[in-house]
Amino acid sequence: MHIPDGFVAPQIYLPAYILDISLLAYSIRRIKRSLNERAIPYLSSVSLLSFVISSITIPLPGGTSVHGTGIPILSILFGPWVAFVSYSLILFLQAVLFGEGGITTFPINSISMGFVGSFAAFFTYKALSIFKEEVSIVISSFVSVMLSALLIATILGIHPYLFKKADGSPLYFPFGLYITIPAILVPHIFVGLGEGLLSSIAIKVLNRRLKVER
Repeated sequence: MHIPDGFVAPQIYLPAYILDISLLAYSIRRIKRSLNERAIPYLSSVSLLSFVISSITIPLPGGTSVHGTGIPILSILFGPWVAFVSYSLILFLQAVLFGEGGITTFPINSISMGFVGSFAAFFTYKALSIFKEEVSIVISSFVSVMLSALLIATILGIHPYLFKKADGSPLYFPFGLYITIPAILVPHIFVGLGEGLLSSIAIKVLNRRLKVER
């Protein structure tokens, strides 16, 4: 789902930077007040796992990619604010060190995957708490992946309609919503299911072996 540089107009990524920085600043203040220091080593381990998961990418037509995130594990174990900050840091490192994603598109990736993905996973998990935990984790992971993918597909897909050259050709991303939504969402159906199974196993192991405090 990483969006590379050059695909998003400055009219979109500049306001996104303001929003993303504001959300990250607020999140960090919340984390400082609430994060249990004993959980930090476990948070580091899970963040590393998330980094590895999201680094395994399969290119999609048009320049973006399909991959897992590890966000549901972070969000369910440590809360959505922690997951958002942690995954945003992961996205920044991937963009700077490995060229996955972009610098101009960082806030789009951060909000779409880090913020939306984290809160979608957390609140879906809480809403399904009456069900067996494994079921809640799988469904919440699936919802997290699909909502993030939908937002990215929408942001990319609106560009040909909003930003055009004098001759009418697309100025930035060339494919409309009728292409981006199915092209991005369909592969992520399988990613979402795989993410759900992985999250269920990982959370069970972490709760048993590492004694993570929620």
